[in-house]
Amino acid sequence: MFDITLIVLCAGDSSRFALEPKKQWIRCGEIPLWLYVAKMFENYYTFAKIIIVAHQKELKYMKNFSDKYEFVQGGEERQYSMMNGLQNVTSKYVMVTDVARCCIPGEVINNLLSNKERADCIVPCLSSSDTVVYGAETLNRDEIKLIQTPQLSLTAKLQEALEQKKLFTDDSSAIKNIGGTIFYVKGSANSIKLTFGEELNKVSCLPAPSKDFFVGTGIDIHPFEDGKKMFLGGIQIVSDFGFKAHSDGDVLIHSIIDAILGACGAGDIGEFFPDTDMKYKGADSKVLLQEIVKFVKNVGFCIVNVDVTILAQVPKINPYKMEIKQSLANLLDLPIYKVNIKATTGEELGFVGRSEGLVVQSIANLKYYDWRV
Repeated sequence: MFDITLIVLCAGDSSRFALEPKKQWIRCGEIPLWLYVAKMFENYYTFAKIIIVAHQKELKYMKNFSDKYEFVQGGEERQYSMMNGLQNVTSKYVMVTDVARCCIPGEVINNLLSNKERADCIVPCLSSSDTVVYGAETLNRDEIKLIQTPQLSLTAKLQEALEQKKLFTDDSSAIKNIGGTIFYVKGSANSIKLTFGEELNKVSCLPAPSKDFFVGTGIDIHPFEDGKKMFLGGIQIVSDFGFKAHSDGDVLIHSIIDAILGACGAGDIGEFFPDTDMKYKGADSKVLLQEIVKFVKNVGFCIVNVDVTILAQVPKINPYKMEIKQSLANLLDLPIYKVNIKATTGEELGFVGRSEGLVVQSIANLKYYDWRV
């Protein structure tokens, strides 16, 4: 024990996965798939450490879920993600698994472990019971091997293999390319790989997503600035002044962003779009909200509804309510009846009442995406 490090690869974009969330973020009960897989492996073996290779935009969020693992930023290709993970490996052996294989039986892991000294790379595989044709040639199906993960390799050998200027689809191909030895063990038909989403109907180990709802609140305040265009909820308001802000100052959208991020526990708007970054100077807040909507969908949530309260002495909000609701519904990918706008004045009290600025408070409700539907 303790001579093997586990690397869990989950930095992909799930471009072929037909569901809204990325595959690594579908919920199994209350936890995301990547954490479910990591815990499954922990039950099989005591690893020296477990390294989670994450997408750049999800790395910080992943760290909310556990302090037991090391988190590493992935690359654009699987191989680059492996190379990043391997930089943190000090054990003699490394086991690499794809988060997409989520129901690996313990016997497969035992087969790998009990044969770890027999070659540079130990690989689970299945034989083919079907006739296989490649081009015009019918191949001998007895010689066909359907390769699976995880694969167990000598760390130094895998590092050497990945330094070659060539991309490989799995560890064994890379090691074979430099003349390394491969030993095949029996895989499992239950080690189904989630690729397109339809495979979820075939896996039996995953619990249904929790039916919990999540509530987040957001509040934002901006002073007025003469001579600027005013944007509120993604539409332009007729006014002689706008908002003093680093971006376009759409205080309503900013409060919704914070409410959504609060509901999924992902921090606040400043962590995603810092006002110290000139990239967001004068930024269109509609684009920022679209990025956040994409993020929360990627990590396994659905937005249920939003409720907004605008506190403003000026400008008058009522003439724009329906236009704002429609704009937000489009941005949030919600029916218009799930977006509510309320407005009140400051009754001439405080900075709002003195027409120096306005305040918006938002509430957002989220739930987990139900991948069983």
